[in-house]
Amino acid sequence: MGARHQARERALQILFQHDIHGKADVPLDEFWHEYSASEESKAFAERLVQGVLEHKKELDAVIGKYATNWTVSRMPVVDRNILRAGLYELLWLDEVPAKVTMDEAIELAKSFGDDDASKFVNAVLDKALATESRLAAKRAELDRPVGRRADSD
Repeated sequence: MGARHQARERALQILFQHDIHGKADVPLDEFWHEYSASEESKAFAERLVQGVLEHKKELDAVIGKYATNWTVSRMPVVDRNILRAGLYELLWLDEVPAKVTMDEAIELAKSFGDDDASKFVNAVLDKALATESRLAAKRAELDRPVGRRADSD
């Protein structure tokens, strides 16, 4: 498992715990004591978590705009946090290719969500990617051939 894939899994676990417990802070020291990860994975996971928490209101508004017949508060906790992290990557992490973000979010949904989660995550992120003006550069990169990049793990 690549460092960034592991980071995304750990970030999802942290965000899930945060969502369930509703705490304003995330006890990362406790989490890292319980779950091992490389320093690279920890750093990327914490970047994702902090970014999602910092931009949660905006992320939820965008997700709600593209999640047909769903409110963010009624989504399964796993699905909404995969969507938040994936959308955060798309909007704020320019160095991560959109294809990588999409593939990783879908894989997380397959691993941690129910049978329909991957389709749901794919549909919402795809609509956001296709429609949000802030994602025009990410859309354009999808049309270019992508070789193996450092983030494609």
